[in-house]
Amino acid sequence: MPNSVKTNVMRVLEAAKVKYEAHFYEADPHLTGADIATRLGEDASAVFKTLVAVGKSGQHYAFLVPVAGELDLKKAAQAAGEKFIEMIPQKELLPLTGYVHGGCSPIGMRKRMPHFIDASAQAHEVIYMSGGRVGCQVSLGLKDAVRVAELKFADLV
Repeated sequence: MPNSVKTNVMRVLEAAKVKYEAHFYEADPHLTGADIATRLGEDASAVFKTLVAVGKSGQHYAFLVPVAGELDLKKAAQAAGEKFIEMIPQKELLPLTGYVHGGCSPIGMRKRMPHFIDASAQAHEVIYMSGGRVGCQVSLGLKDAVRVAELKFADLV
């Protein structure tokens, strides 16, 4: 793979000596996460999207949920120990994380924040997540993802 297509996510994984596979697809703003899973030939339950929210305390959090699922804000607040949580405005995503909408990954975020992944991930040895840009996903072992992204399991959907 030429260095020009390496994303920050890939560089972080390589620095951590994590085995991963990059998957590229043609970016289309009309694709849903489930569509992307289908293009990858994967079960949508193994493909995770990263959502960033802010709690009543002002603390930011990243939540990984299956692409076909919806983040339950009450469950997210409970996992984070917050009274309530709300999604951040899309315009705040890039300055906060370094990633654009549709390409946000829990690996290599600009600002450190607690990261949670839906407990359903434990049913998979390998999971997929954004590779750090639109049109790129990475697959890696769940144990490596938990270690590198400092993920905590929680019921989020």
